[in-house]
Amino acid sequence: MTSAGHEGGAGGGPTVLRMLLGAHLRRLREAQGVSREDAGWEIRSSESKISRMELGRVSFKERDVSDLLRLYGLDDDDERNRLLTLAREANTPGWWHRFGDVLPSWFQSYLGLEAAASLIRTYEVQFVPGLLQTEDYAREVVRLGHGKASGEEIDRRVGLRIRRQQLLSRSSPAQLWAVVDEAVLRRPIGGAKVMRAQIEALIEVTKMPNVRLQVIGFHVGGHAAAGGAFSILRFPDPELPDVVYIEQLTSALYLDKRDDVDLYAEAMEILCVEADPPGRTAEILTGILHDLDE
Repeated sequence: MTSAGHEGGAGGGPTVLRMLLGAHLRRLREAQGVSREDAGWEIRSSESKISRMELGRVSFKERDVSDLLRLYGLDDDDERNRLLTLAREANTPGWWHRFGDVLPSWFQSYLGLEAAASLIRTYEVQFVPGLLQTEDYAREVVRLGHGKASGEEIDRRVGLRIRRQQLLSRSSPAQLWAVVDEAVLRRPIGGAKVMRAQIEALIEVTKMPNVRLQVIGFHVGGHAAAGGAFSILRFPDPELPDVVYIEQLTSALYLDKRDDVDLYAEAMEILCVEADPPGRTAEILTGILHDLDE
């Protein structure tokens, strides 16, 4: 089991640590033939709590981890101490914790996954992906969703979005493969000036070695991802499954069951085939830029 970086590092902080610890606890439980119900009883909780722990969706109490390790028959003191240390580290807040006043809990979970991912594949139908937005474009998008927010709150939300983008330029950057619908680039969010600067920024993005950007044009018609925007996150640790993230208006779905992930992965593969190849993206963006100038 590997350790993840903390605030400012390349890892996803507490989120990936919880996922790794949860996966380890699941393997220990299954090896001993202990049911989730019995494990929940051991820590004075429920089967669903064990499920959330094993998926890394909740914080860990050191006492609970200690009780579970005893139930699972772990008698290796070094391994036991290592896992208890991991439980303590998994409760360390990530860098996004300071934005907690403007972040719903369901999105905080995504930020941890995003920061931990080695590959992010995303499909967008309405907006430029958040990781590629300029500050002015991001501000206009935030205003659309939070029109009644104060100027200070909007600034904090924009600051959070820009801070997230550091994962593309850190020492071990994440790989981003984005497919955007042509409508994303034609919709003048914030007016022509803001949109022009955003498209110019996307042209520069196409030069980044860790970013692949494709456009799926209007000429394609219907396609495999007609259901809407989604992202697939892959992690460097082979113990962690891919996660599909689907954002909704007031919540989000996190899918990690193999059948679900495979379905979305297949849709993403078809999108990438149907979209214009990455080598044409700068040309397409330049053409849209010229249309804005007319």
